[in-house]
Amino acid sequence: MLTDLKGLKVILKTSYNLHQRLSLIIMPETVLQAEGLTKVYKSAERDLIVLDHVSFEVQQGTSVAIIGPSGSGKTTLLGLCAGLDVASSGTVSLMGFKLNAMNEDDRAYLRNQYIGFVFQNFQLLPTLTALENVMVPLELRGERNVTKKAKDLLARVGLAERFSHYPSQLSGGEQQRVAMARAFITSPRILFADEPTGNLDDENATQVTDLLFEMNQQEKTTLVLVTHNLELAEKTQRILQMKGGKLVNERFLAVL
Repeated sequence: MLTDLKGLKVILKTSYNLHQRLSLIIMPETVLQAEGLTKVYKSAERDLIVLDHVSFEVQQGTSVAIIGPSGSGKTTLLGLCAGLDVASSGTVSLMGFKLNAMNEDDRAYLRNQYIGFVFQNFQLLPTLTALENVMVPLELRGERNVTKKAKDLLARVGLAERFSHYPSQLSGGEQQRVAMARAFITSPRILFADEPTGNLDDENATQVTDLLFEMNQQEKTTLVLVTHNLELAEKTQRILQMKGGKLVNERFLAVL
């Protein structure tokens, strides 16, 4: 499970050159490209190969699911693609930027400007209300007067009566809907979702799934999600299957 909120917690310091390049960017047809991604954890006893030369591309506006058993490397792959971790070898290009050539501050800036996240365990800040949690990404950008946009998004996910509630006062389904509103408040070009229904019961999982795909379609966001749930995966246009750190199968469910 991803537990890193660097995209939300890092102070966004970046060079003018990167900011200028992002402000002028024309979205490429291929928004995500992984080439030969390998992740190895070294120890005194032996090297643990978590990812083994994984390569794939994701086109703008499409939806992709990454599936596989526990330990297959799918969440590690998601973290590398989102710039939350660095590969041992291989490259990731996100919107034309090679993540391995960027420093952490620049990767954090890129995440905050163009990437949304939905985590299995919600990753809401416990000392902030639902409304304040949703506002965080825009406040980190230095934007002002963001309250209305945050309220509108919470209303879209059915939480108009929960603005002032803290995460501990919300159900799991409600917390995930707050997390979705937070993810979409920046109008991300690409959304990474790590087991978005993994901690929910069937009823809440269905509600969150419907909202996720509805909002994703409305916002025309590229969606990359990790899941054990084959029913959820089959709602996407394409499924990548992982096993033992390798990409072993690819299946298209809709014309891209």
